[in-house]
Amino acid sequence: MRRRDFITLLGGAATPWFAPLAARAQQAGKVWRIGYLSGQYGPNDLSRGFVQGLRELGYVEGQNLIVEYRFALGKNERLPELAADLVRARVIIIVTEGTPSTKAAMQATSTIPIVFGSTQDPVEKGIVASLARPGGNVTGNALIADHTKALELLKGVLPGASHVAFIYDPATRPGAYGEAKLKETQDQARTVDMTVQPIALRNPDETDRVFAALPAGTNALLLENSIINLIAGQRICALAAQRGLPAVGTVPEFADAGCLMSYGENPSDLYRRAASYADKIFRGAKPADLPVQQAVTFELVVNLRTAKALGLTIPEAFLIRADKVIE
Repeated sequence: MRRRDFITLLGGAATPWFAPLAARAQQAGKVWRIGYLSGQYGPNDLSRGFVQGLRELGYVEGQNLIVEYRFALGKNERLPELAADLVRARVIIIVTEGTPSTKAAMQATSTIPIVFGSTQDPVEKGIVASLARPGGNVTGNALIADHTKALELLKGVLPGASHVAFIYDPATRPGAYGEAKLKETQDQARTVDMTVQPIALRNPDETDRVFAALPAGTNALLLENSIINLIAGQRICALAAQRGLPAVGTVPEFADAGCLMSYGENPSDLYRRAASYADKIFRGAKPADLPVQQAVTFELVVNLRTAKALGLTIPEAFLIRADKVIE
């Protein structure tokens, strides 16, 4: 199946990924200590992608690189103390996964550079001043996470989908921003004859309870790309299959975990490329001057095994459009 490389640097051409790597990394035998803050249970495709990106740039764990990992084990409330612990560890940079981790790091320090591997709408959330000129001590990769497009694609293969439960983490969609984005999604869903009912999932341990409380008449699921949903992804997809519910999301991890399809950015690749921010900062750049990178193309992933289990026939023309088909 097709796979497209899709990151460009907002406002200009991307810096060549493999510009003299060894020369960059080897600076008089210096060992770089960085922090990695995540809500997940441990190392995952995102953190591994970031470390692989550093390796491609000449920074190797155990040689000239030390990574201080802090994992919140699916509990957002642990993130502020873990972020403070990284500050105490005197790391040079803090790399974060998602909005809750980024917000926690920002509360812990206004001086240590922070690189977010992925965050949706960082300007609207108050994380950066603008994409072109982030300001402050924070920069990284912005997700678009087009939930409306995911719903449109679902409607295309399942016209009867009408009552959608949107499973999301309030910490990833905080305050007025979250309310505005939800209304936007609901309004746009109505244009394809769908209603969207938000269902909060704040902790992966609550997944079964959330499914038990799904509104009557729910006939499809929309998954936010929160760290909580990523942790609970396999359980969400399994419960969706048990109840005969097609589930769609905006990152390929959901389709890989057994949900029907996904349409959106590839986070693992984003995190690999986030390593270039660390490299630039090591060499003296300031986060305030490093534009936020933004995806410009997306991947459609279809899980044909799940479609067959749900009794759905996916049109051949639709499968041809997919970047990846899981058979």
